[in-house]
Order: sequence, then C-alpha cells, then structure tokens
Amino acid sequence: MSSACKRSEDTVLDCCGGLNNVDYSKVDMSVLSDVFQLVDLLEPRFCVAVIAIIFNPFFWNVVARWEHRTRGLTRMFGSPHVACYSLATSILLLNVYRSHSITVAIKGQPKCAMMDRWELFQVGVAVMAAGSLLVLSSFVALGITGTFLGDYFGILMEKKVTGFPFNVMENPMYWGSTLNYLGLALMNASPVGVVLTVVVAVTYKVAITYEGPFTEEIYRQRALCCKHK
Repeated sequence: MSSACKRSEDTVLDCCGGLNNVDYSKVDMSVLSDVFQLVDLLEPRFCVAVIAIIFNPFFWNVVARWEHRTRGLTRMFGSPHVACYSLATSILLLNVYRSHSITVAIKGQPKCAMMDRWELFQVGVAVMAAGSLLVLSSFVALGITGTFLGDYFGILMEKKVTGFPFNVMENPMYWGSTLNYLGLALMNASPVGVVLTVVVAVTYKVAITYEGPFTEEIYRQRALCCKHK
C-alpha cells in the first residue's frame, strides 16, 4: 500500500465520531474574525436597537398580565375590546420604532465584503418574503384580538387555530418577524444586522417560554368553568 493511500485511510472520519476527530486548531478562523471586527457592540445606535428589541415583548407581557390580573385597562377604556385595541396600537408603534432602530444600526456600521453579493441579496429577498408571508397569514388567521393578546383581556377564541401557518410551525408570527430581520441583514450585507437578528430570536424564544404556558392556563381555566356549568 502506498504512503498516500495509507494517509488517506488513516484520516477517514467515522460517521458518528467524525466531528470529534477534527483538529480544530487547524481551522482558519480569520474569516470569522474579520467579520466580527465589523461589529461594534458598544456603538450607541446598536445599543438602542438592542434595548428596543428586548423592551417590546417585556412591555406587552407585563401590561397584558397586569390587565389579566386587575382588568385595569378594561376599566380605563370601558371595554375589553377597546382596551385590547389600545394595547395593539402601542405594540405596533413600538414595533415600528424597533424596525427603525435596527435599520439605523445596520446603516451605521460597515458592510461585509464577503456578504455583499447579488446571490446573497436574492437570498435575503426570499427570506424576507417568507417572513412576511408568515406574519401576514398569522394575522389573518388570528385577527386583531387573537394577535394582540386578546386572551389576557378575556377575549378568548372558540377553538385553537390549526390552519396555515400554524400547521407549519408554532408561533409563526414571531419567527416570521425574525426572518424579516434576517432578510434585511442579508440584503444589506450587514454583520451587525445578523447579530441583531440573533438578539431578536433569543428575545422571542424567552417571550414564548413565558407566554405559552400562561396562555394555555387561561384556556384551561375557561374549560374548567365550562365543565362545571
């Protein structure tokens, strides 16, 4: 057996432990290093965008839970529907500001030459189109009160929505919104945009962890009340 063939045989990676056999010290990390050098995590516009991303779900969860406990907004506006619409308006305005902040942060930091390609721009367009489809179809399926935490105002849906896009994934509005920001980052060849998209995804994941069980408990209590009646 030739030495060349022997070296090839010795370096074959098995299917299960292959990654453990990789010598990561020989991996060229200079590319990632160059990319991250384009991201300034202390730049004021980046910090504002991060605050806007984190604040939004924190705000609507705190307000909605307060409403669920006290019915404070319902008493203030005289109607659960009007109260829900008022919160919806606040959430929409905050989301507009969040999008503006992210766009400003993207424009304020350098592009990545490796990402500044026509093919990647097209991928960004496709990702944004998919995200927009998820967001819009979710809104159509849920309506205003279903989208904007009407459950916390006592405005409950008769049954769980199971059609598109909820038959494709859980929480499609959140993940559709995340895809929109990823698409924006790719279209602008923006490393900081990708970082902010990760912040959006993590923030939504935390929000889902709190919102999901709480909403399920609301409907469980409704089912118990109906059963006792």
